Amino acid sequence: MDLPIIYHPDYVTPLPPEHRFPMEKFSRLRDLLVADGVVNESQFYAPEVPPREWIEWVHERQYVQAYCEGTLEPKALRRIGLPWSPALVHRTWTAVGGTILTARLALECGLACNTAGGTHHAFPGYGSGFCIFNDLAIAARVVQKLGLAKQILIVDLDVHQGDGTAYIFQDDPSVFTFSMHCEVNFPGTKQRSDVDVPLPEGMGDEAYLQTLAAYLPDLLAQVQPDLVFYDAGVDTHEGDRLGKLALSDRGLFCREMQVLSTCVSLGYPVACVIGGGYAHDFDALIYRHSLLHRAASEVYRQGQISLPT
Repeated sequence: MDLPIIYHPDYVTPLPPEHRFPMEKFSRLRDLLVADGVVNESQFYAPEVPPREWIEWVHERQYVQAYCEGTLEPKALRRIGLPWSPALVHRTWTAVGGTILTARLALECGLACNTAGGTHHAFPGYGSGFCIFNDLAIAARVVQKLGLAKQILIVDLDVHQGDGTAYIFQDDPSVFTFSMHCEVNFPGTKQRSDVDVPLPEGMGDEAYLQTLAAYLPDLLAQVQPDLVFYDAGVDTHEGDRLGKLALSDRGLFCREMQVLSTCVSLGYPVACVIGGGYAHDFDALIYRHSLLHRAASEVYRQGQISLPT
């Protein structure tokens, strides 16, 4: 079996113009991966819309209902940062299904990648920072509830702290949250992850990769997760307009290889999501997101997958 890739087609429901950016990056990412021969059509899996009950294992019922019906107060919508529409509701719901499917395929195959996901700023009762439902938290809870995994490790390398995820699991020892992020960046008020690594503004490739190497192997040995969720935000790039760190394309690819090789060679399945990215150059942004899938394909082809028996 080839590396599984979860694909989110834009044509599931037509989106109004104000939602096409950044939503269309998901299909553009898929097109680039195929055009460059990184993956083939047989590797793509389309997600299904998950049951509402699964969403409500993490999010408050009143919030889920208000968002889906379009009755959130204007202040709550401003906090999310995206104008409401029925199409975006469907897209949001399906994106959660994509991360759930990514997790299930990772447990089956050792490694799977989403072409979306990473909405780590969503809290149980409200959305924030372009995040409506927390796909990482929901997927973690689903695989636990279905008896597919017990201990979860979330490795969040988006440039912004995974504050919603940290808050959701703050009193839950079965989900370990690790966030390595720029200290002087959104959110202004940080939550407490199990391990937070705040980075100074302007940190480049070498220092970043050395810092990651100082934490990741020990985390795996300590947590011994049944499943790792990896949020591979590319807003750590030097060209990102919301980032404040200074990774290059090469640095991003080395980061992805470092995370994936370390995890899967030790027998820890990894479910990957693309996280944030906010470059003015849209083509450059799509390429940076593709680095995750390029690294995953290389690791998968090298035969480093070694699932525990």
